[in-house]
Amino acid sequence: MSSNTKKRFHYSQDQAIEKQFNWQQLIRLFGFIKPYRSNLLPKAIVTMLITTIVRLIIPIIIGVLLFDHAIKNKDENLLVQLIIGIFSLYILSWVANTFRIKWTNQLGQHIIYDIRQTLFKHIQRLSHRFFDQRSGGSILVRIINDVNSLQELFTNGVINLLMDFILLVGILVIMFVLSPQLTLAIMIILPIMFFISTRLRRNIRRSWQMVRIKQAKMNSHLNESIQGIRVTQSYTQEKENMGFFEGVNGETFESWKDATRKSAVFRPFVEMSNAIGTAILVWYGVYLIQNGMDYGVFVTFAFYLGMFWEPISRMGQVYNQLLVAMASSERIFEFLDEKPNVSERENAITFEEIDGKIEFKNVEFAYDEKRKALNGINLTIGAGETVALVGHTGSGKTTIANLISRFYDPTKGSVEIDGTDLKDVKLDSLRQKVSVVLQDTFIFSGTIMENIRFGKPDATDEEVIRAAEAVGAGAFIEKLDNQYETEVEERGNVLSVGERQLISFSRALLADPRILILDEATASIDTETELKIQNALQTLLKGRTAIIIAHRLSTIRESDNIFVLDHGSLIEQGDHDELMAQKGEYYDLIVSQFKMLDAM
Repeated sequence: MSSNTKKRFHYSQDQAIEKQFNWQQLIRLFGFIKPYRSNLLPKAIVTMLITTIVRLIIPIIIGVLLFDHAIKNKDENLLVQLIIGIFSLYILSWVANTFRIKWTNQLGQHIIYDIRQTLFKHIQRLSHRFFDQRSGGSILVRIINDVNSLQELFTNGVINLLMDFILLVGILVIMFVLSPQLTLAIMIILPIMFFISTRLRRNIRRSWQMVRIKQAKMNSHLNESIQGIRVTQSYTQEKENMGFFEGVNGETFESWKDATRKSAVFRPFVEMSNAIGTAILVWYGVYLIQNGMDYGVFVTFAFYLGMFWEPISRMGQVYNQLLVAMASSERIFEFLDEKPNVSERENAITFEEIDGKIEFKNVEFAYDEKRKALNGINLTIGAGETVALVGHTGSGKTTIANLISRFYDPTKGSVEIDGTDLKDVKLDSLRQKVSVVLQDTFIFSGTIMENIRFGKPDATDEEVIRAAEAVGAGAFIEKLDNQYETEVEERGNVLSVGERQLISFSRALLADPRILILDEATASIDTETELKIQNALQTLLKGRTAIIIAHRLSTIRESDNIFVLDHGSLIEQGDHDELMAQKGEYYDLIVSQFKMLDAM
């Protein structure tokens, strides 16, 4: 592995969070059972109780009734009755156990579905700042891997834990009734077992938490590598990329080994305790038989002792599941507790119809404490106007567009539409009135028809086709074999950049927004395609408020107003002719653009 790879690898190290076992978090996790407490949960509990009671009864029948009565007294009728009874109880237990497994699996799958649905729904409502700070891969880990890790706990663990607890208590009570002395002799090893198992908990939990962290890093790198494969191959960085992945994959593998090794310690420890308990039973039991204990009682006690360590062992496994679940639930609840930076007020109003007048009043905005994107911006965009935002990269153009869509809120000042502060407006009603077309448009897997209809889900096929034809997309779509039913694959890879942009235009225009924002929407389009869009825009922008962010003169010169930005400040304002006459920053931008064209 190269030095650059090592630096990159060490830079992305994560640390496990040191926290005590959070019982409130566990209760919160089990809160997802609540919707099923009147249906699946009672069914699972009843069948579990039947199975447990049968298991507790059978050793008494075999040890006390069968040995001390039927066999000892040579009572053949009682022997037959007991055998039939035992067989019937096993049948009953088998039937109850079958339904228990069925209903606990249904319960677990419903809960996992609800958790994943709740998490995804919540993430959909989070602000852009949340996604700015996290990679797509790490978010996928929370929704898929971390939720999947809860599956075993809810499918088997919860009901099994309750069953094993009842079984354990029942066994202890019966053992004390049969022989208090022998029970106390065997139970002497429990405090030692409890002490050692308690010492294991923290290490096991931290290990599983580390597994989740390493998985998140690996998934993040995988997502980044797949998305950027063209860049990787273009710069022949495959070897570097594979070297880094080898390091991440190796760390994930080692974290799994460490976690499973620590978790595997518990079961052999229980089995060793079982061996010690059996030795005590034989040694002390023989002594008690010599002093008057019935053989049937001893046999029954041996049955229960064999059963005693089984629920303890399973409870240990459930505890391991619980530790894994706690590590994952911490990460799930971290997302669920994330509050949107942009949120609705309780008394927020709904935009029914708007004229589209936009005002920025002394607006400041910073993405972080060190980076101020807007500095005291005051501007007005009249209803139905087409305006252009011009300036060098980083001048604040896209930030203004983001504030109009309310993807972010101003640090200071206010953004208003028709005199209403956007903080007082319901987000859905605002964004239904605003459409944004980006330079790097996103095309979803599916057909062209489905991608355009994304702008208006209830649109008819005819409306979709009209929108596509209005922006000039119909021409290339009609030439495709399946036309509007053509599958575009992930991110529209079968389409050219210009074709993807035309679909994005169709999508935005189908939504029929009152305010339309074009953020460098024609930057990646060839001259022929741009001419089609320019012709369509003359009709499509009429009567709408339009904000155009662009560098090309052909895109902005017909705007009603042009705002020139520099390092987050508004430095010039006017139409094309006025700004050219001023010979200021706008003039310099246009002149430099012509020089670049002449040099080409």
